[in-house]
Amino acid sequence: MTVPVALTIAGSDSSGGAGIQADLKSFAALGVYGASVITALTAQNTRGVTGIHQVPADFVTAQIDAVFSDLEIGAVKIGMVADLGVIAAIAASLAKWQPKHVVFDPVMVATSGDRLLKADAVEVLRAKLIPLASLITPNLPEAAVLLDEGVAATESAIADQGIRLLALGARAVLIKGGHGQGAESIDYFVTSGGTIALAAPRVATRNTHGTGCSLSSAIAAGLAKGQDMESAVRSAKAWISAAIGAADRFAVGHGHGPIHHFHKFY
Repeated sequence: MTVPVALTIAGSDSSGGAGIQADLKSFAALGVYGASVITALTAQNTRGVTGIHQVPADFVTAQIDAVFSDLEIGAVKIGMVADLGVIAAIAASLAKWQPKHVVFDPVMVATSGDRLLKADAVEVLRAKLIPLASLITPNLPEAAVLLDEGVAATESAIADQGIRLLALGARAVLIKGGHGQGAESIDYFVTSGGTIALAAPRVATRNTHGTGCSLSSAIAAGLAKGQDMESAVRSAKAWISAAIGAADRFAVGHGHGPIHHFHKFY
């Protein structure tokens, strides 16, 4: 039996709700075999991050080479990468192995609104990783950071930011609206062909840990299965909305708990 394979390149979340762990759960829930390259270890739980241990850039390269030299990778998801050497190593490896699809989730702003990356790291992301991406998936604050401007507050402003993000080299942009207001959570899918608004009811839950990681990996799973980009984005949006909606079925931790990746099964 041939199974589609997706690779996540990201940090590890010791509490299992975000990062590599969320990506692998998303892949498995959607019928895709998941491989992983770990860029950093975190001491983390539902209440926050208490420590980060960076993986050396040369060992990140070794992991990527090991995976690509053996597995047929259908799509790559990239999560948070903060070290300049690691960013350069990932970019060089993607140029070497040339995967068909690269979904890049540029995690740069914490839920609290704090910047997670220094300005020089953001510039390297712009120059080295975004031009290699099939799709980038920033939320509203992250889109603003990438463009060095204020957070967009209207649909037309969001669409304009999406167009400017395309100019950085990505083939498509999904600006996530989870940080917005209103009864609906609206994501904006922007390509050279135009902008599509994807709406879903906003769920009242505090269990949203790992939502962005899981959405981007769900899109990568769809691409690995052979979906076109718009179809992968639409199906991932529907799946993540259901996973958020089912998040309160169980209680994990005492802070912002995880979504329910396996809501279809239990």
